[in-house]
Parts: sequence; structure tokens; C-alpha cells
Amino acid sequence: MIQLKRIYDQPSENDGVRILVDRLWPRGLSKQKAKLDLWLKEVAPSDDLRKWYSHDPNKWEEFKERYFKQLDEKKEYVNQIIKIAENSDVTLLYSANNEKFNNAVALNEYIEHIRSYQE
Repeated sequence: MIQLKRIYDQPSENDGVRILVDRLWPRGLSKQKAKLDLWLKEVAPSDDLRKWYSHDPNKWEEFKERYFKQLDEKKEYVNQIIKIAENSDVTLLYSANNEKFNNAVALNEYIEHIRSYQE
């Protein structure tokens, strides 16, 4: 199972493998407090895409389209998440304030799409 969580939220035993999927380290958070198992910045949107999107919900659909194209070029990292999720729970961590429109939500949608074709 893959779940999503803000990295600033309290870690829990139900998180399973905690994977940060942001390119930048979250402000004001120590690595010890984050309790990460893996930081996969390679699956984060490019700096240009991140800056263009700027968490504007009006750009969400176009953001996902552009981001999915980037992810198509990074299948090895996406597959790494899928493989981990086959054996344990996974929590994709993000630092964005918006819980509905962020790269972790889009990444999870992309992963679900890939997994549906693998079944």
C-alpha cells in the first residue's frame, strides 16, 4: 500500500518505508526528525517545472501532464518505489502545504497507472 503524508506530520509505525519525493530538503526539519528511509529526489519535478507550477491549482492538469513526461524518463526510480511497495507499506513524503495538488499526489497517480498495466 502506498500512502501520502506531509513530512512535517508526526512519523508513525504505520508509515512503513518513508520516502521523501521532493527535490529540495524541507525547511526547518532535521534529518533525524524526518526519520527517512530513502530520499528519491530523482522522481521530483525538475526545478523549472516546480517553479512554473508554483502550487497553482489552475495549472494542476498541465503540471501532471508535464510531470508524467518527466517520470517516463525516470522509470528506474518509479520502479524502485513499486518494488518496495510490493513487500511493505510505503509513505511518500512531501513538504507542500496543499494536500491535494502536489507532486506526491501526482506521483502516486502515475504509479497507480503503471501498476494497473502490470497486473
